Amino acid sequence: MTERDERERPTRVYAPDFLTELFRNPLDPGYADAAARRREDPPPAWRARSARTVTVVVLLVLGFLLAVAYRQTLEDEPGRAQARSGLVTQIKEREAATDELSARADRLRAEVSRQRDAALSDSAAARLRDLEAGTGMGRVRGDGVVVRLADAPGQADAVTGAGVGPSRVLYSDLQGVANALWSAGAEAVAINGQRLTATSTIRFAGEAILVDFRPVTGPYEVAAIGPGSMKRRFEQSRSAELMREVADKTGLSFGVREADDLTLPSAPEPQLRYAEPPVSPSPAPSGGRSASPGSSGSGTSPSPSGGGR
Repeated sequence: MTERDERERPTRVYAPDFLTELFRNPLDPGYADAAARRREDPPPAWRARSARTVTVVVLLVLGFLLAVAYRQTLEDEPGRAQARSGLVTQIKEREAATDELSARADRLRAEVSRQRDAALSDSAAARLRDLEAGTGMGRVRGDGVVVRLADAPGQADAVTGAGVGPSRVLYSDLQGVANALWSAGAEAVAINGQRLTATSTIRFAGEAILVDFRPVTGPYEVAAIGPGSMKRRFEQSRSAELMREVADKTGLSFGVREADDLTLPSAPEPQLRYAEPPVSPSPAPSGGRSASPGSSGSGTSPSPSGGGR
């Protein structure tokens, strides 16, 4: 570097405020020197023409590749549409077969119940029906409450005009409502016709809400059969208060109403995983009173695990 270059090279002054100085002189002196040398000694014309030629060739190749990809996409679209249509048809066929099998299972279950009641005494049959109603294995009928939840309607963005996704009902909302109904005295609860039991689960799977591994879609209706004070006690619960706040802020639909003569279906038969025979009573000593083995149990409300927003 010559003395003249050193004299003309700007000197960076480092002020105490480094950020102010950095914004004032953002370019490093080395870049300024390189730009000055290019102005004094410009590159040959053939180099500039070569750079332009390479740029044009690259653009042509990219355009050709994009055209080939677009053409290939158009050619593959009929095949994808046909595959999608085939999958939709298979899903509908499987749904129809599942509904038919469910109806057949209900008919067979009713027939088994009739045969069982005929084989049992009246008192034993009545006690068994009460146990089935309490555990969710039997259909129940009575007055109660229906809680309705629905997604908020979609709205358009004020700036772009694009659609904004609505506030959706979460699985934890259904969990909270079901648990609050149990706490309010509900004797039987069902979500969109799916009866809840002590082993019921309410969870998310992708975009769907599953109740006992069966998908349910909105609007969601949580029906419960119970005493006349159930509606008042539910509306005073923390879950109902939270849902009212969410509905006011997001536009989500939430309503509670009393319903007469509700009918809740029975839950699917549970799968038996293991069983053990009862313990035989010990023989009583002679001359003494025999102690019959008592069965102790804990009565719990069949509510799924709760969650919050």
